[in-house]
Amino acid sequence: VRSIVLLTCYYVAVHSLISRFPSLRHVNRASKKFVPSMSIRVGILGASGYTGAELVRLLVNHPEVELKVLTGNTQAGQQFSKVFPQFSYLKTGLLPTLSKHEENDWSDVDCVFCCLPHGTTQDIIKALPQDLKIIDLSADFRLKDVKSYEEWYGGTHRAPDLQKEAVYGLVELNRERIRSARLVANPGCYPTAAQLPLVPLLKGNIISSEDIIIDAKSGTTGAGRSPKQGTLYCEVSDGIHPYGIASHRHAPEIEQGLNEVSGGDCVINFTPHLMPMSRGILETIYAKLQPKESAESAKNVLKKAFKDEFFVTVLEGKDVPQTRHVRGSNHVFINVFEDRLPGRVIIVAAIDNVCKGASGQAIQNMNLMFGFPEHTSIDQAPMFL
Repeated sequence: VRSIVLLTCYYVAVHSLISRFPSLRHVNRASKKFVPSMSIRVGILGASGYTGAELVRLLVNHPEVELKVLTGNTQAGQQFSKVFPQFSYLKTGLLPTLSKHEENDWSDVDCVFCCLPHGTTQDIIKALPQDLKIIDLSADFRLKDVKSYEEWYGGTHRAPDLQKEAVYGLVELNRERIRSARLVANPGCYPTAAQLPLVPLLKGNIISSEDIIIDAKSGTTGAGRSPKQGTLYCEVSDGIHPYGIASHRHAPEIEQGLNEVSGGDCVINFTPHLMPMSRGILETIYAKLQPKESAESAKNVLKKAFKDEFFVTVLEGKDVPQTRHVRGSNHVFINVFEDRLPGRVIIVAAIDNVCKGASGQAIQNMNLMFGFPEHTSIDQAPMFL
């Protein structure tokens, strides 16, 4: 009898807590029943784009997340599965209907992912409750110098105070600051693949900060979902072309990270190219070695830097990183090769631009901010095909 009384008291207490704090609920995906858990309530601003859809794909399997709000102003009122039919397998009601961001009560949310275009995020984030944790996938809070932002993005920064608060969210290089952050600026896709190998090599004085050349290739998802002539099938298929030559907005973001460890004198040669593929980034990086350093010593530094990292793999021997080998995953493949030119080294890095270059990394940041295991819901093996 005593056991029954204690068990009854336990369930009464649990259900009382769940009633007062909805974030303590967790959905059993198969039965749609709720079971006690320390889950968080999540909203996605701009869920109707590629990064929003990728967030949903990954978060529906997160055991500690309840998706409460999905916004998409042009598709407001529609079921998410009508905009992205790949989610039709989910039972009706498991995902919220798309809504306009101004229609929502954000007091019912613990964390917001912002997937809105550059320049539109600042005013919206300023208006959100101050106790919300935010991961911004736009470029609006990545550059610490607002004057640099205004120069490269062509508009006045309207939230300079928030900019001072924002923490740059490249997890493997900034983990401890991210843990305690309220606002995280999710890195760009090209800067992620560039900084992961270059920062440890500059920090260890293995390579020179002068004459760094980054030859980058990306799939078309990097241009977003809005229709543009340059990303139409006939414009992209059967060819490759560079864009943003000597003017791409990710250059100052890369330089910002490199200058933090090199003493502030790093100017890179960065040229991106658009590839006839949907997702993936491959960067071939050329750098000058410091005296007495070699490709072998560079590789050893990277192995040591990332030996305990779940998502970063320095490949063995002469294995070449390829986009298909990280496709659909949060993994990063890196390798280092000796150049034919004396005193130079070639570094190759591959990521999935939509996952580790955007949504997967955003969830990695969220996991850190809320104390969840860092790889939760983003530890899938690459798809390859």
